[in-house]
Amino acid sequence: MENRIINVQNVPISISKQELDDYICITDIAKAKTGESRSADVVKN
Repeated sequence: MENRIINVQNVPISISKQELDDYICITDIAKAKTGESRSADVVKN
């Protein structure tokens, strides 16, 4: 598994690669939108 980080609008987003698939960390995206304390609620909903 290969991990890397990209910056989207000055927000670091983790990307993991497994075989032929790429996975973007939606928790990182949620943190950028709402802040650290509410990211779990954003992902859950």
